[in-house]
Amino acid sequence: MLDPIAAQMLLLKCNGDEIWSAETCRREGVPEAWIEELCDSYESGFDTDRNTIYHEGKLVNQFHGVLDLQLACRLAEFLGINWQSATATALGRRAEVAAIKDALDEI
Repeated sequence: MLDPIAAQMLLLKCNGDEIWSAETCRREGVPEAWIEELCDSYESGFDTDRNTIYHEGKLVNQFHGVLDLQLACRLAEFLGINWQSATATALGRRAEVAAIKDALDEI
């Protein structure tokens, strides 16, 4: 069961640019219900490297997992952080996660 300390530690592992596999989520203690809800299939975009998905250092066309940005938002909700307000002026996924982490310091 997820407790506030474990949720904070998980949040600190998020950066906004990663897709966590279901196995990684389980290993890190993400609740199974969240994994089932947030897991999706993602396709690489080859227009920029930022949109390309890598797994274990290798380029992949598709990957099934949880966006760590979505996980960060769910963790924020669990911790009582208004992530919508915290991320309102953030530009980009990394900035959104950073704003959520900054809001963590205020609770």
